[in-house]
This record gives sequence, structure tokens and C-alpha cells, in this order.
Amino acid sequence: MRAIKFVCAALLLAAVPVFAQRQEEKQQGKQEEKREAPKPPSHGPSAYHGTPRAVGPEKPQEPRHFSDQPGHPDVPHVDNGKKWVGHDTGRDDARLHLDHPWEHGRFTGGFGPSHRWRIGGGGPGRFWFNGWNWMVAPADVIYCDGWWWDRDEIIIYDDPDHIGWYLAYNVRLGTYVHVEFLG
Repeated sequence: MRAIKFVCAALLLAAVPVFAQRQEEKQQGKQEEKREAPKPPSHGPSAYHGTPRAVGPEKPQEPRHFSDQPGHPDVPHVDNGKKWVGHDTGRDDARLHLDHPWEHGRFTGGFGPSHRWRIGGGGPGRFWFNGWNWMVAPADVIYCDGWWWDRDEIIIYDDPDHIGWYLAYNVRLGTYVHVEFLG
């Protein structure tokens, strides 16, 4: 009988960290809920008409900074639902060139803020929602580090500069990445 009490006490002590972790996760979730989500853009970016920012294999990749104001994310994002910060490389960005644009067909599920999609799983290499599969552009994978691949809501926009790519806007974070539709 004494051994059973000892085993039960040991099991209870071993379970304490699990309960503490669960409480910490709840607190983190409440903090995330309190932060107000940025306003999603009503439309995608316009085609870029300025002098394109030089990027690509011919120029060594230097760290790119997108934090245009204090408190703004240091990844591509949308300011006040209007200005697409970071969408300034123009049509000739070699990092976003596809030999076979729309190889898997074009996305017809709906664009803009009236079409929100909850990511169902995966990761940057392949994620899905509503039975459609997508891939984050290899050049943009570093910009989606904080995405929740099993529950974040995204909005898809057409990319007017990079043929074959779309823009996936993360509603929770206010950030975006280039994505390819895989069917």
C-alpha cells in the first residue's frame, strides 16, 4: 500500500510541469487575442512603377529591413490596410521568376478581404486550405516565421508584378508573402 502511495505521489510531481505549460499557453493565447489585428487591405498592390529595388542572384543578398516606422514588423506588411511595404522589386525580380507560371492552374476561389481562408496544416513548403495546396516562395520563407500553419486566417491577392505568384496576407499579423498555387 505504501508503494502505491509513493508511485501516485511521484506521478503527481511529474505532472506539475505539464499543468504549468498548459497555463502558460493559455496566457499566451489571451495576450494574442488582446492585440488588435491590423485592418486587411481592400485590394492587392498596384503594379510597381518606380525604380525597382535591386535583388537577385547577381547582387549579394543583404539583410532587408521593412520596419518603416517604430513598432512595425520587419517583414513585408501592409500599413493601415493601404500601403504594401516591401512590394518594390518590380517585374524583373529573379527570385520570383517562374519558368512555367500557373503550371498547376489558376486560383479561382476568390480574392480580397471578403474571402478569408483558414490554413489547415503544413508549412511554408506546402500548406493547404479548403482542399487547395500552396507553397511559399523560397525567397519569402524567412518572412513567415511567426505564422500558425494550422489555424491562421489568410487572404489571397493577385500579384500584378510577378507572373504566376499570388500574395497571401496573414490577417492576424498584417504581413504577407508570395505564394504559388499548387492545385
